[in-house]
Amino acid sequence: MDREIEVATLSEIPDGTAKSVEVEGRVIALFHWNGGLYALDGHCPHRGGPLGSGCVEGGVVICPWHGWQFRLEDGISPINPAARVATYPVTVRGERIHLSLPEEGTHAT
Repeated sequence: MDREIEVATLSEIPDGTAKSVEVEGRVIALFHWNGGLYALDGHCPHRGGPLGSGCVEGGVVICPWHGWQFRLEDGISPINPAARVATYPVTVRGERIHLSLPEEGTHAT
């Protein structure tokens, strides 16, 4: 069963912005894009670039280091579908943003 953890507030991440948060030793990039909230693993699998510092175009985050791309909705690269980053379900309660994290020993989607 997943655990839900509060990680930020909506006022901290206005639409069109991103924020990196550390949760239980892992960096997660939160994106508020086009009215939706998305959470991805914060490191690009290519060379560990900070995805939370990347720009978003058409629902795709572009790693600022080498240009690798990942869709916000599912973490899959539109260029190379074999490349992907983990995603985490996001829930908003009032002003508070929560992530669902897998139990220890299991993996995010």
